[in-house]
Amino acid sequence: MLQVKKVTIIPRGNTQPIVDNVSFEVHPKKIHALIGPNGSGKSSLAYAIMGLASYKPTKGKIIFNGEDITNFSITQRAKKGITLAWQEPVRFEGISIRDYIKVGNRNSKEEKVKRLLNLVELSPKEYLNRKVDGSLSGGERKRVELASVVVMRPKLLILDEPDAGLDIIVYNEFYQMLDVIRRETHASILLITHREESGKIADEGTLLWKGKVKARGSFAEVMHKYCQLAGRRAKCKKFFCLTKS
Repeated sequence: MLQVKKVTIIPRGNTQPIVDNVSFEVHPKKIHALIGPNGSGKSSLAYAIMGLASYKPTKGKIIFNGEDITNFSITQRAKKGITLAWQEPVRFEGISIRDYIKVGNRNSKEEKVKRLLNLVELSPKEYLNRKVDGSLSGGERKRVELASVVVMRPKLLILDEPDAGLDIIVYNEFYQMLDVIRRETHASILLITHREESGKIADEGTLLWKGKVKARGSFAEVMHKYCQLAGRRAKCKKFFCLTKS
């Protein structure tokens, strides 16, 4: 579905690339984890795929469903079915959850909004008329925000650090919910993360390290390389069998 081909990104005013000759693919109906430490270029790459002007590739191509979209605008990419959920999305404080979700698609009927709330495991009866404000927990807020993105019916859903700020006890629930969304919507998901727990639902992965690809393939293979580079073998051992040298 998505092909990133030898993409290099050099921000305006800089001489050094923040993303350097990066290539990977996201396959239909798969969850692909783009993993790496903070500052490795993950979010910059996500913004380039979405079409933000400041992150336009200086080299390389971005192909979506067989079409070169490298020079497409954000609007053109959105119409093709690409949606980006920001790590810190725009806040609409004080409006109802119903209206918050419908911002992404004002033609959505009540039953559609209810189905989306059920999809993210929130009871429509309890949450439909609640306000988007400080009374929502971090986990509840993430679920509402995810529903507001899914309502756009994306073909490719880019999630930039969606697990940021979540309590560790809700990680598993959140990842399971992403898997349900993938199966229900038939969308592909590009998951931008630095957490090894995401491997529980990722089908494949790419490791980005200082702007360069260091590993591609199954998530276990990618995490093995990540643990080597980051010196996190002890922590990663509980998620993956690291027997290679």
